[in-house]
Amino acid sequence: MPEFRQNQATKEWIILAPERGKRPYEYALPPSERKPSPSYEKDCPFCVGNESETEEPVCVLPESGDWQIRVVPNKYAALQPDLATTRTQVGSFLAAKGFGIAEVVIEHPLHDMTIATMELDEVANILRAYQERHIKIRENDKINLITIFRNHGQRAGTSLEHPHSQIIATPIVPPHVRYPLEQAVLHYDEHGTCVYCDMVTEEIRQGERVIIDSDNFVAFCPFAARSPFESRIYPKRHAASYISIGDEELVELAWVLREVLGKLYFGLNNPDYNYVIRSSPVGDEDTRHLHWYLIIIPKISIPAGFEIGSGIYINTVPPEESAQFLREISARGT
Repeated sequence: MPEFRQNQATKEWIILAPERGKRPYEYALPPSERKPSPSYEKDCPFCVGNESETEEPVCVLPESGDWQIRVVPNKYAALQPDLATTRTQVGSFLAAKGFGIAEVVIEHPLHDMTIATMELDEVANILRAYQERHIKIRENDKINLITIFRNHGQRAGTSLEHPHSQIIATPIVPPHVRYPLEQAVLHYDEHGTCVYCDMVTEEIRQGERVIIDSDNFVAFCPFAARSPFESRIYPKRHAASYISIGDEELVELAWVLREVLGKLYFGLNNPDYNYVIRSSPVGDEDTRHLHWYLIIIPKISIPAGFEIGSGIYINTVPPEESAQFLREISARGT
């Protein structure tokens, strides 16, 4: 039986329609759709030995010896860091020059690696690089929002196979981001609590959508998941910004993230996906009503006309079934 479900934090609605979908295991890609990659590709600008093909790095980890992480300015960025941010009127319309900061996080020297198959310290270094760059970029007083994201696979929008993620910082906080923040303020004003903390507490209490429950983090398929296997990782400790994470927490997050992506990798045969770290806008890092988190969206389904027209997503796999499936999959493929 189909049902509407509401996201407690954003107030967005989804439709759960399991009768229209397949069983969770049926979403695994056929092995033939994922060709093995070489560990080195001579034409790849991110591979070892091709460093001259990228801009000079703004961050390298470790700081000495062979590199494991390189963060470089995006050569083909849609935004440029040397422009003004002044809004201008074009008749009755509003415009501004394309100021912004765009960087690429090259996650590993080897071309054929991905987070699901990396060592734990390698994943932790990726998260460390995110934090270091977030802290540095926020010092620019033109920046109001820093978005950290990863596109894995062609369906997710990536054009280069080498493991990498991106950081884009903008002077604009768009309505897509601002609206949930406003809802969080309303919840805090009414209840005196962080809506995300409340949601995490309830997901842990109900338990059936939880994938991993560690000391400081919980990963689950949310009650109002918009698509099959949508997963989220929340810190249990209230924190509005990703930059507040301590190093021990960072290592634990690396483990949880690798576990969830490993379960997707082996359970669904390495599906394409996007992940995004949703963190507070610059200047709101200490607010009581915001809570940072990481969202993972496997590219299992494509929004169609109804979703585009209404903003109401149709999910054909109950998040309870998605979570159960992922709990039962080994993140190491054994």
